[in-house]
Amino acid sequence: MFEQLKALTEPIKIVVVGAGAMGMGLCYQSRVTPGIQCVGIADIVLERAIKAAELLQTPYRIIHSEKEAQQAIHDGVLAICEDGGILARSEGYQAFLEATNSIIAGGRMALDALCTGKHLILMNAEIDLAFGPYLMQVARENGVVMASCDGDQHGVIKRVVDEMTLWGFEPVMAGNIKGFLDLYSNPTKIIPEADKRRLDYRMATAYTDGTKLNIEMALVANALGMRTDKIGMHGPRAGTVHEVLSLYDFPTLHRAGAPVVDYILGAEPGGGVFAVGYCDHPYQVPMLQYYKMGDGPYYLFYRPYHLCHIEAMRGVAEAVLAGISLLEPRYGFRTNVFAYAKKDLKFGETLDGIGGYACYGLIENGDPATAPDGIPICLTEHVTLKRDIRKDERIPMDAVAFDANRFDFATYALALEASATISRGKRRE
Repeated sequence: MFEQLKALTEPIKIVVVGAGAMGMGLCYQSRVTPGIQCVGIADIVLERAIKAAELLQTPYRIIHSEKEAQQAIHDGVLAICEDGGILARSEGYQAFLEATNSIIAGGRMALDALCTGKHLILMNAEIDLAFGPYLMQVARENGVVMASCDGDQHGVIKRVVDEMTLWGFEPVMAGNIKGFLDLYSNPTKIIPEADKRRLDYRMATAYTDGTKLNIEMALVANALGMRTDKIGMHGPRAGTVHEVLSLYDFPTLHRAGAPVVDYILGAEPGGGVFAVGYCDHPYQVPMLQYYKMGDGPYYLFYRPYHLCHIEAMRGVAEAVLAGISLLEPRYGFRTNVFAYAKKDLKFGETLDGIGGYACYGLIENGDPATAPDGIPICLTEHVTLKRDIRKDERIPMDAVAFDANRFDFATYALALEASATISRGKRRE
């Protein structure tokens, strides 16, 4: 892919929406990757977009319409604006990189980009999960690719599993490594740690209470046809990733059929991911012993790092140059992440979404026909409870007052329909 990018006579032109830590990183990486050029940046805080433009060391122009955006791109000037929707609907580039933390606005922009023929690369895992089957459907209808961003844990896990499968190993587990977990973290409790790491308080909360982890592993499961062995996964504590093979009953998991997603807690390498594969071939087993991979038939593969934005451009290039999606929900909603109460919640209380004070998210199995009764964590912004909910209780959908026509609920309904179509197709295979 590197040689292909270097050989391009015209660069792949991209737009980045969301100029926070990850969006800024994507802008930087586009500058140092041959064959890729960022032609537009948007952020609701214009100063952040301008700062990202200055990082690219290129002339920029603040624009207010699609016509102005297209003219800036034509003139070779970086288009900067507050409204990412303007860039999503503009012409003159190939890939739209969604890096906001917004579900409603991010979902709208993602659909606008797909419907105007742009490849969609998602660093927004929330819309990736909530709307994924529908976004994938719309992408295919428009002859483009929808993909999770490379470099984040779920993308890196997918690459490890793909490579292991190419080598002839049967996937048994896809795994993440989480440093610390506190289900009841909130934007006040997290302040000291968030400040130390220069993270937004809600974002840091979503990392700490496990919601982000569960969303990422649901994306892996939905892409690879996996399941969770337990609501929220097992997550045993470990010292190093090498303990994985002794922490799970792999023969029982293997006999159960579909491979599973899970994680280990507190293990080294802290930024790593892993996968476990099965092989019992009489030729391969002694060779793997020789290669110091253990006695088998279960084998551990891991990467000691994931580098988020640094790795992202490979997935962009694959989408544009080869029409390849690194990760998309090819199995529909094989799993989903549902909301659980962080505290006793009262009738009339308003839920405050991912990374807030009210709820955390846990992965569960179930296609649309068999999914548990719960509100997906990605739909919990500004909805009101119709009854009391006890701490650690799953919040049922019928316990929440919501507007079914609101963008996120309406688009999730379309994603459920798309998932059902996928499930019917899988049953026919």
